[in-house]
Amino acid sequence: MNIEALFDYCRSVRGAEATTPFDDVTIVMKVMGKMFALIPLDADRHSISLKCDPEKAVALREKYTCVEEAFHMNKTYWNTIYLDGNMPDSELKEWISHSVSEVIGKLSKKQQQEYYGTAK
Repeated sequence: MNIEALFDYCRSVRGAEATTPFDDVTIVMKVMGKMFALIPLDADRHSISLKCDPEKAVALREKYTCVEEAFHMNKTYWNTIYLDGNMPDSELKEWISHSVSEVIGKLSKKQQQEYYGTAK
């Protein structure tokens, strides 16, 4: 998946907003005001950093050479996935959805109901 398609997919997430709180070349994708993805546009290698269940984060790093602990983020919960073609696009989309679920799962029950439109 190229960086444009990745950004478009992230923008298609329900309630997603693209922000640039750090600088003009780092896109922070948020839902309900909480970050679910970080996309640096000026890096030598295109990548996305995603929130992940801690056990799944480690398993993902072991499965793919394109996945590393996220730099400058809590490495227990955040992975960086390089867009080098090593991970199928369909799986990358699943991990983006997983990141959104992890973020929403940390919100209050009321906020979760607001996001999902009903109790999950």
